[in-house]
Amino acid sequence: MSLAPALLRDLAADLDAQRYELARARQLARAWAETLPEPRRRDMAALFTRAAIDTYRVEARPHAILSPPFAVPYGRLDRAVAELAAVVGREAAPLPIAEAVYFLTGLYTTLLAARERGAMGAFYTPPALANRLLDMAEEQGIDWTRARVLDPASGGAAFLLPAAERMIAALPAAEPAIVLRQIATRLTGLELDPYAAGFGQNAIELLLADVTTAAGRPAPIVVRVADTLEEAPSARFDLVIGNPPYGRITLTPEQRQRFARGLYGHANLYGVFTDIAVRWTKKGGTIAYLTPTSFLSGHYYSALRELIAKEAPPVAIDFVHARRGVFEDVLQETLLAAYKRGGKPGRAQVHYVEVANEREARVIRNGTIGLPSPASQPWLAPREPRHSALIAKAEMMPSRLADWGYRVSTGPLVWNRYKDQMRLRPARGAHPLIWAEAVSADGRFAFRAEKRNHAPYFKIERGDAWLLVEEACVLVQRTTAKEQARRLIAAELPADFIAQHGGVVVENHLNMVRPCARPAVSPATVAAVLNSAIVDQLFRCINGSVAVSAFEMEALPLPSPAAMKKVETLVRRGVAIEDELARLYGQVAL
Repeated sequence: MSLAPALLRDLAADLDAQRYELARARQLARAWAETLPEPRRRDMAALFTRAAIDTYRVEARPHAILSPPFAVPYGRLDRAVAELAAVVGREAAPLPIAEAVYFLTGLYTTLLAARERGAMGAFYTPPALANRLLDMAEEQGIDWTRARVLDPASGGAAFLLPAAERMIAALPAAEPAIVLRQIATRLTGLELDPYAAGFGQNAIELLLADVTTAAGRPAPIVVRVADTLEEAPSARFDLVIGNPPYGRITLTPEQRQRFARGLYGHANLYGVFTDIAVRWTKKGGTIAYLTPTSFLSGHYYSALRELIAKEAPPVAIDFVHARRGVFEDVLQETLLAAYKRGGKPGRAQVHYVEVANEREARVIRNGTIGLPSPASQPWLAPREPRHSALIAKAEMMPSRLADWGYRVSTGPLVWNRYKDQMRLRPARGAHPLIWAEAVSADGRFAFRAEKRNHAPYFKIERGDAWLLVEEACVLVQRTTAKEQARRLIAAELPADFIAQHGGVVVENHLNMVRPCARPAVSPATVAAVLNSAIVDQLFRCINGSVAVSAFEMEALPLPSPAAMKKVETLVRRGVAIEDELARLYGQVAL
């Protein structure tokens, strides 16, 4: 056995040991932060992070000159806590700089209270995903010798740092002073939080330490504190890249008017930042964003989908499957996407990205996605390689539930607004109250109210007639997770049960598929189709959240009513319909 492989294995083992100790120290730091009162916690998180970065600089990059903080936190670390911060800095020192800086700048958000972190949308991007998104930008022709790059929500410089690395690598023969000038003129980060902005700037300074020493001048300031929503855009960037903040936001009337073209209903920060990216990217340039998948299908993103299709259609999408802990406290499914400003809508390449840890990602080719017409409709995208053929067939199927004679709405009762009308026993004027647990995983309806606060009956008062459901329909659970065996869990609400009780009241955690005329397909068949494996897979290719929305269900591509006759016969006979549905969708039974 040669010596080199053995040394490499030893080095890898040493780095893994460092990562373990670093993770352990970070856990201790988070436990300390949990003891702090919220008014002080943000300042103390900033102090701890700065102390860790200072130690890292001494240990790993002693020639680096760090800018003073963009905002000076109030407070002082106890001696034991300061030593813990120093431990973090020392443990990070042997790691590759991109990984070390990710851990160090990420300390700040890790130590914040969960509520504040969520309100700020402060979830930093691991190097594996940052580099994959930069690779996607390169695939669209980004030239690091000349590209101008903006991250409009730069946080801890997760994208600025590897972008700077690629700029340096693309200029191997350039004088150090020229390299610094290139980075100064071509790399920009905007960040609302002055603490995060300062740490992001420090990250760039640590990376450039060798270059600044050789040039004999400090690193350029590439990050500035700014409210990106209020910045006047200039479409001068070849690449706008980032992980924009997530979450609902209440816009001012002026902001709502400014971003109206991408809004439908409430505003989400990442949707607004997508509009912003379009404004900052020059024609022919690329937008590369890490966002939740919800914009692909949610009703509130209808206008955003139209905007993207018109101004910057997608050219590549990667669906992210990350091991628990890679994205701390993030519950939403995420994707990486590259868009071409001023491009023509076409078929975008889709991949599936498996992220084992902060450093490593595996890419699996998944097929393509074409945009619907109108683009405001949900976008079908393969979540697994086997979905590509299914989507190709579904894209040619024009029928929807409306063509079968149905509309979808949510159960009208928001129970906690009517607590005093709930009853434990039958009574005059009381009707069965149908909760989500009445729809079982095997597709059967069973009248029951078994969970806490779930009463089985509801008393109709004057003015409440609109709550009463008096027709047979299909009930579908409104909240399911991608880990479940089925995302669509449906059951027919029998007409005889409704007739027996003179109507029922359906709670808000159920969708109702209701006939809007003389239906061309029976409710029993609708329930059977929604419960089928193949339609469940199709729904997964539409849905981007845990919610099963009426809007998405109404967008499901379905066989024509005429093609459903054999399925109707099979349902009446109590025979399985999977093979026939697979044939209609041009597939082998799943």
